Parts: sequence; structure tokens; C-alpha cells
Amino acid sequence: MKRSSAWRYLWKSEDIRKKLIITVLLLVLYRLAANIPVPGINRTVIASLATSSNTAASNLFNLLDLLSGGTISSFSILAMGVYPYITAQIIIQLLVPIIPALERRIKDDQRGGRILMEKWTMYLTIPMALLSAIGQVNIFNSMVTSGTILVTPFGFTGASLVPTLTLLFSMVAGTMFGIWLGQLISEYGIPNQGLSLIIFAGIVAKIPTKLASILADKTNGWWMLIVMLIVIALTIFAIVFVQQGRRNVPVLFPGRRVGNRMSMPVRSNLPLMVNMAGMIPLIFAQTILSFPALIASYFIQGKTAGFWYGVYSIFGGSHWSYPILYFLFVVGFTFFYTDVLFTQQNYGDSLKKQGAQVPGVVRGAPTQKYLTKVQRRITFPGAFFLGFVAVLPYILKLFLPISSSTLFVISAAGLLIVVGVVRDTFTIIETELKVHGYDESIIKG
Repeated sequence: MKRSSAWRYLWKSEDIRKKLIITVLLLVLYRLAANIPVPGINRTVIASLATSSNTAASNLFNLLDLLSGGTISSFSILAMGVYPYITAQIIIQLLVPIIPALERRIKDDQRGGRILMEKWTMYLTIPMALLSAIGQVNIFNSMVTSGTILVTPFGFTGASLVPTLTLLFSMVAGTMFGIWLGQLISEYGIPNQGLSLIIFAGIVAKIPTKLASILADKTNGWWMLIVMLIVIALTIFAIVFVQQGRRNVPVLFPGRRVGNRMSMPVRSNLPLMVNMAGMIPLIFAQTILSFPALIASYFIQGKTAGFWYGVYSIFGGSHWSYPILYFLFVVGFTFFYTDVLFTQQNYGDSLKKQGAQVPGVVRGAPTQKYLTKVQRRITFPGAFFLGFVAVLPYILKLFLPISSSTLFVISAAGLLIVVGVVRDTFTIIETELKVHGYDESIIKG
């Protein structure tokens, strides 16, 4: 007799097979939609921005291209990806502890609270997508020193009004279409992985093009590719190692009465994650650092000197101070977002309701205070690791001949998304196999 992995029976379960097929088909549909151009955009000029001689412009372009999953380089209707929804989701999460009425509503009725948060997230997504669309068009217009990226004039007066509204409507509709596909995947495909797989598909689809651009270098192409693959493999290993890091806090659960006998107290552990915030701090940092460059783009008008051009250069990614700011912002946001999440979970109150206790710590608020202290302590190395991975492409650029167009092949956000989605997807599929009775089936040898 020998044991066989449940993955051997992946295709035998009709329900799981159906979910996988639906997921793949919806992802293919998403990638097809990613090639539909926005009306009124000169995509040839857009593509030239990636290799622009203006370093600030090309760095910022490649950063935004990464966040969109490569759809900005063709400026499709999915140029914003699903990030307006994610940004809206983060804002709603941050508002929960600030608005007492909303916090009480979620605590009293968790299911109703989730539905309410989802509804307001969708409401907020539309204005966020609209602002993002206007910002993208304006910032790309400012990057072009000659000519224009817009075939039709962009503005809200006169003859430019209708073309502008058509362009913005197409971009917002594309974002909502991507969100809808993600929700369909979560409902009918792989559960709770829809939006993650949408972003994952965009990043993975862009990697072959980036690697091909490295090979295009006849002098250093092959050895550069080997070095890049080694660095990516080591970085993925480090990300997985840190993401799985836990600090087990001992917890004592009270014994239960069974008839006339009282069972012994049960000792267990409360696992606290080293990196609870995931990739959210990277999104925060990149969004906020890009915002000053967006504002400055309205004032530079092709100039190569002056205050606003300096702001654009620093926050556009070409200045030496950008990686330092990026690192500090990632570390700071990691602590901030972890604190927000940990406060919302309120382990102290939850353990008190179950009658559980951390040995040597008073139940309730003191327990929450103690756990918060432990969480902050273990977040410290996790935050610095996340900051290091975030600026790793910039460090490599100091030692390797990497152009701005290939700088983001090993972006921290991209790797964290890819590694996280693969891990979560495998875990979900494995759980589904166990639910359907394919858990380590015993096969006759």
C-alpha cells in the first residue's frame, strides 16, 4: 500500500474541474479585453513613453504599467486594472475604526456589516476610477514633449467635451468590467481569488515581454537573464519564508464540563503573522509617491528646470532619493496598516468571550495591549524586509546594466502578488480536494 497525493485526482472531481475551466476562460476573456484600445488615444506614442529619454517619465510610466498589469503600454479600456476598487476597499477599511457607528454596526452584525462595506466600496470605486482616468491622461500628456497622445482634444468645454466623456466612460467601464470578471471568478471559479487572479494574470502576461527585452541586448542579454532569474528565485524563496513566518502566542482555553467531570484546560497557540499587511503597504507607498508627480505634471509643460520639474523628477522615480523615500514609506505603512488590521480583529475581546487567557496576562484590554506589543515587535523585521524587497530593483540597477523598461521585471509588488496568489490558490484547491474526499487517497501498490 502507498499514499498518493490528492492532486493526482484534480481533474476527476467534476465540480473542481468545472471551477478551473470557468476560471481559465474568464482570465482569457480578461486578457482579450485588455487589448481593446481606449477611443481617441494614439497608442504608438503611448508605447514610446516606455523607452523615453526622459528618465522620470519612463520610470513613472513603467511603474503605472506594472500596477495595471501591462495594459497601460497599449492604453486599453483596462488601463487602470482593478486598482480603483482596491484603493476604495482600503479607504473603507481605514474608515471603520474612525467612524464609531460603522464599527459598532460591523461588530453587532458581521454579515450585514460586510455587505454594507462591499456596497460602499462599489460606490466609492466609480469616483476613484474617474479621478484615476483623468490623472492618467493628464500625466501622459505632460510626458510627451512633442505631439500629443490624444487624437481627440482632452477637455470639458466646447468640441472636446463629448470625446473626453467617451474616453473617460470607456476607462471607467473597463475597470468595472474587470471587477465584475473578478467577482464571477470568486463566485463560479476559484473561491475568493477573483481580483487577485485578475491582477496576477496581468503581471504574468507582462513577464515574457520584459524578459525578451533583456535578451534583446546582444552583449549582456544571456548572462543578464541568468542573473535576473537567480535573483527572482532567491527573492521568491525569501518572500515565501517571511510570509509563512508566525509567532505562536500560548493561549489557555478553559476546561469543559462533561457530565459530572470537568475536563482539563486546553493549551493552544494564537499565531501572529510576521507580515500581516501583505502587499497593501506597497500599493499605499506607490500611490502616494506618484501623487506629487501627478500634480507636478500639470505645471512642468516640457520644462527641464524649476521647482515643479524637481518634484516631478524626485517622485517620478529618476532621483536618487526616490528609493529612500519608497523604503521609508513602505516600512511606515506596514506598521500603520498592521495596527489598523490588528485593532479591528480585537483578539483581546474575542479571547475574553471564549473564556481563554494568555498565561500571565489579564483578560480583555490588557490582553489586546500585550498582543499589540508582540505584533509590533514581530512586524519590525517583516516591515524592513518588505522595504528591502521594494527597493531591490533600484539596488540592482546600481550594479547591473538594467534599463528603465526592464527595471520592474522583479518588482516587489509583482512578486508578492504572484507568490501570494499561487500560494493561496494552491491552498484553496487543496481544501476543495479534501472537501470532495480526495485527501491522500490510499492506492494499492
